[in-house]
Amino acid sequence: MDSKKRCKWCNLKNDLYVKYHDAEWCVPNFDDKYLYEMLILESFQAGLSWECVLNKRESFRKAYDDFELDKVIFYDENKVCELLNNKDIIRNKRKINASINNSKIFKAIVCEYGSFHNYLRTFTNDKTIFETDRTTNDLSDAISNDLQNRGMTFVGSVIIYSYLQAIGVIYSHDKDCFLYNSGN
Repeated sequence: MDSKKRCKWCNLKNDLYVKYHDAEWCVPNFDDKYLYEMLILESFQAGLSWECVLNKRESFRKAYDDFELDKVIFYDENKVCELLNNKDIIRNKRKINASINNSKIFKAIVCEYGSFHNYLRTFTNDKTIFETDRTTNDLSDAISNDLQNRGMTFVGSVIIYSYLQAIGVIYSHDKDCFLYNSGN
């Protein structure tokens, strides 16, 4: 392991987590497929750690047809049962059902705005927020409220804040992390 200082949350003993921290977290990625995958994965984080979800990411990709939105929106009770019996993913029936419902709403948003990124831009104005030591803010509150009003679940403000960090809308590397950037 190198001697670079990283954010305090990053488990240095987990190479997958270090790689995620170094190369993906807080890096802007507005490709709709990525935005969709991360939204579904973040919703599974509720009550758990991101490390737990990240460690199961490849299994989720396999179980969820590589997060092909047009497949997931048609998952039926047989597929729900299959997912509930998949020991390699998080087997929470409420979260699995929410992931399918949220996928349908994600698709509707894409149809309405042309892309999920365009939808997010109505809140972000293409600006990056540089802040640390927060778990919510006005932006995560607004997006969370809108998604919930559209019928999504497991998208509270804390989950959406984490999502916005994951996709690079919020840049939150700790001040002593080698990737810290104050935005100035």
